[in-house]
Amino acid sequence: MSATDFQSESFADEKRRVAALHALALLDSEPEREFDALVALAAEMLGCPIALMTLVDSDRLWIKAATGGERGEISRDIGMCAYTIQNDDPLVIDDLDVDSRFAMNPLVMAERGARFYAGAAIHAIDGRGERHAIGTICVIDTAPRSLNDAGRRALMHLATLAETAIAARSAANQAIAIATTADRQAAALERQDRIFRQAERMAAMGSWQASLDHQEMAWSDGVFHIYGLPVGPVPEMEIAMGFYPPHARDELNASMASTLETGRPFDIEVDFLTAKDEPRRVRVLGELEIDNNKAVGFVGVFQDVTERHALETTLRRTADTDSLTGIANRAAFDRVLDRAISRAHAEGTPLLLALVDLDGFKAINDTLGHTAGDDVLRGVGRELQAQWLMGSFVARLGGDEFAVLIEDPVLAATPARICARLEESLRFPISMNGLAMVSAGTVGIAALTPDCHSIRDFVHRVDTVLYQAKRARVGERRRSDRRSAA
Repeated sequence: MSATDFQSESFADEKRRVAALHALALLDSEPEREFDALVALAAEMLGCPIALMTLVDSDRLWIKAATGGERGEISRDIGMCAYTIQNDDPLVIDDLDVDSRFAMNPLVMAERGARFYAGAAIHAIDGRGERHAIGTICVIDTAPRSLNDAGRRALMHLATLAETAIAARSAANQAIAIATTADRQAAALERQDRIFRQAERMAAMGSWQASLDHQEMAWSDGVFHIYGLPVGPVPEMEIAMGFYPPHARDELNASMASTLETGRPFDIEVDFLTAKDEPRRVRVLGELEIDNNKAVGFVGVFQDVTERHALETTLRRTADTDSLTGIANRAAFDRVLDRAISRAHAEGTPLLLALVDLDGFKAINDTLGHTAGDDVLRGVGRELQAQWLMGSFVARLGGDEFAVLIEDPVLAATPARICARLEESLRFPISMNGLAMVSAGTVGIAALTPDCHSIRDFVHRVDTVLYQAKRARVGERRRSDRRSAA
């Protein structure tokens, strides 16, 4: 192939890629909660202050969603995302300032400019079934850093979620358009019905219609499939609503009532049980059906989003969990403690915080090895989830530091007993390669007082108690050593 032929083919590929992007009607569009939630999740999981979802047009980058809510466009020439869409693997640049492609980039040279970038391409399928990279999900930091394999995998998972959301959005828009105009397009009904069924199969969804009094209802085949019912007569409204747990049923009824009152469409995700009692997660979209400027009923789309919801839940749980012990990490602890402090002040309920610091943990690591040290940390995690703690929130703050947040009124009434019992439970033997040692820990515990309103003040107060307890323990050990020597 000659250079001219290669350039011609590349131009044709780019033209089809841009056409696939424009066909989605995502450029210059209003904010959408799926994508706003996705960039927020990306920033939280990868620990970066900035996360973006960008769409790469022919001459610009359109920022569809951003952690700070900023949207708009920048020139394609200065964006890193134009490079990202050229590869199937994530593009990770530890330090943009030393990369010859970006060192002179105005986004990098600006005060507190970008220094770290990691992005994965987002793809879409065009009308001919061809797959094109149309944009990216990316994170940016103002300081150099790196991204491990787990972070790269998470970035790819997030890109997959974006692709699923885009496909579902496209299919849902198409399905709603078909559902609301089908009765006025009788001549094209057969063709539209085929397209609609294809969209239902592709997106695991169906359409529904209901009169305002719910006496007349219609479901497409896709709705019957999600319910786990054979295609046939539509069940009465009371029976159909019985497939939702009470809390989900209340939310759906409230959404329909709000739409009837305000005229604004609703879009909710709720729990659902199929005819075989299989728990699912469904998305329900609905809007008023208007005839001669009068509301005559509802029309909408019903979609099974169980797999996507499970993936999002797993990603969030991973972001909040300490991988070694299986309990919460520092980020989750800060969020839970902040809410607990506000709740305790508002409701006048007790709140105790216990900080745990392991004694001699470095000696265990040095003597028995890091495998034994990891066993100790896992053992502490198990002990802190004992039944006697009444489901108290526990977290590993880092290294050999742990925290227990106690809100149970009966348990919180006995801080000294909690402290003693925790220290007792943290004493357990650990052995490796014929050597044995004893793990132990010191506990500092204090109650929230009316004058304490911040995480920092509360943790500092308990940390002071912990420090005093460790000093007392060291002094007690020295006195014991002197008595033994005498």
